[in-house]
Amino acid sequence: MSTNFSTLSHQKLTELSQPIQELLSTTPYNPPESHDVSIKSLLQSLLPSKTSISTNIFPQIRDFSLLCALLSSSYTSTSPLLSWIPQHLTIAANSAIRALSEAVYGDSDPNLRFEKRLIVELIPEVVPLIKETIKESSIGGDEISAASSRVPTAYAIVAAYQLRWFVSQVEYPELGKLCGFIFPCGLTALDHWSSEVKGQGMISFIHVAKNVNTADLGGYGDVILDACCHNIVSDDEIWHLAVEMSVRFVTCLQRNNPRSPWFERLLNEMLGHLERQPRDKKRRIAWLKLVEPLFCCVGLVLLAHFRRLFPLFFQWVHADDDETVLLALERIHTVVKLTWIRSSPHTIRLVDELAVLYKEAALKTARDEIRTRIFQILILLQQSKGLQFEATWEKYKDDPNLGTLVQSIAANATSVVQ
Repeated sequence: MSTNFSTLSHQKLTELSQPIQELLSTTPYNPPESHDVSIKSLLQSLLPSKTSISTNIFPQIRDFSLLCALLSSSYTSTSPLLSWIPQHLTIAANSAIRALSEAVYGDSDPNLRFEKRLIVELIPEVVPLIKETIKESSIGGDEISAASSRVPTAYAIVAAYQLRWFVSQVEYPELGKLCGFIFPCGLTALDHWSSEVKGQGMISFIHVAKNVNTADLGGYGDVILDACCHNIVSDDEIWHLAVEMSVRFVTCLQRNNPRSPWFERLLNEMLGHLERQPRDKKRRIAWLKLVEPLFCCVGLVLLAHFRRLFPLFFQWVHADDDETVLLALERIHTVVKLTWIRSSPHTIRLVDELAVLYKEAALKTARDEIRTRIFQILILLQQSKGLQFEATWEKYKDDPNLGTLVQSIAANATSVVQ
């Protein structure tokens, strides 16, 4: 704990908290019927006491920082627990943290802005407390058994938002030094049955993945990847977070090992989940947007997943929405480029599906873009499969609905020969 905290007077801390105290007292609050916890009362309990006689001011600084963290994180929250917090309270919390940081440190460290230094020094103190709060309502690991817990889930949700806020305030390289405190708490959030708690834990891990290097992860690599695998089957609202977290960590930790069993396990989990709900638009779009780095790391080993990948691709290229079609074509292009699809039996089917889609595109809004991507994939197939492609493509050369495409592919073949 920094000795700088002892230089802050109780009177100064009370002055800094006064605007928030006044705004909180006048802000209307109607708690959701599904929760038996007053978040407003919880926030008020974290305000500095006006009559404190303790000589140790740090606990009040810590609690006030937790209050500001929750108010600040409410700005991007969709949780009904925090929807009552107005923007002016969020702004006041941000101002209070800056003022508190300046009061403690001033400009004492030119290499680290004073507000960041406060967070860096608080994380080892607040994150263990946040972890215990989350853990208390996760008894049994599911909603049914947790319902019997004496600790309301609302406390865990609040703690998860506080965790996300503290973690997101620190970046590279300072964040790497704090991983030993953050990971146990983050993993506890991922183990919680509540999707809200899980989601905030995932956002925290994604921020960590963006701001640390492999060495900073220490011995937590396999534990984090295991948690990623267990969280692939997530609720719709956090599926995209589960995928992004998994892709970022597995590509960071296993980048030089395309045959890593973690790639195999994660891909199998993802594909299995998508196979069960192939028509779920949000899930497929999120996956198609986020999975590219994983494909690039796995490279040629993607051949082992063709029997599961291509049936999904063949279905998605005929989806009703243009976004799915375009994203599926992008990922197909990546797969063909990385693998040249070797002696895959999917080559003939792929050419057939692309020819059908080229004609279907006439009725789509993104017609030109779809057709351009189809052409790019066919050129790659032409270059990689040679005679097999030509034999398959032969049956389409007299199709009047493919005239422009046939001419373009023939022109490309002529230019390659020359």
